Amino acid sequence: MKFLTNKYTRALTAALLLQIFAFYAVARRKETVPVVGPLSSFPSNFGRWTAFRDFPTDPETQAVLKADDVLSRQYVDTTRARNCLDENRWSCLVLFVAFFKTQRYGQAPHSPKNCLPGAGWEQISAERPAITVPGESQPIVINNFVTEHGEDKSVSLYWYQSHQRIIASEFSAKFYSIVDSIRYHRSDTAIVRVIIPVAGGDINAAVQTGYAFVRAIFPSLLRQLPE
Repeated sequence: MKFLTNKYTRALTAALLLQIFAFYAVARRKETVPVVGPLSSFPSNFGRWTAFRDFPTDPETQAVLKADDVLSRQYVDTTRARNCLDENRWSCLVLFVAFFKTQRYGQAPHSPKNCLPGAGWEQISAERPAITVPGESQPIVINNFVTEHGEDKSVSLYWYQSHQRIIASEFSAKFYSIVDSIRYHRSDTAIVRVIIPVAGGDINAAVQTGYAFVRAIFPSLLRQLPE
């Protein structure tokens, strides 16, 4: 049949079949839930970066997100600005981390590619760059998602993280979740996102600022999130 020749359709069908198999394979097993420290304890200082303020998650957002713990914190590059009220906008960015102890009951990270358009942001570009980070012998692949809302532009760098595995693809993240449920009786995961405002139309400056921040926080993320 023609619909089976579409690569996306075949991949989606395979994912659904795998999910059905995983459900019956693990449904009667007790899931192992890792012990994780609160995200609020995540470090406030990374070299030139220091925390400026935390954004609490309102009940409406939490009802949709369904995460077990959330960190939404603004950091400022103190070599460029005293605080996030200064004009140098790309000196301030937001780190967002949502952790899920289990995905067995329908909780799962929401892709920014789906959430941002619903909030009025339109996609300009989407890439998956490989960047070097401390402690990793190979570059990690993440998402670089650029959006605009009127005259405002923003860069989002994000990935899924579980068992110290860095995943850019939503499909791969779901696949590994199913595999880990079968092998280790675990489905915990996290989504990590860094949002950088674009100042003066210089998207590349915002991207490079984001990369520098990711490199600064990466070792702490590995310690914060479960292996």
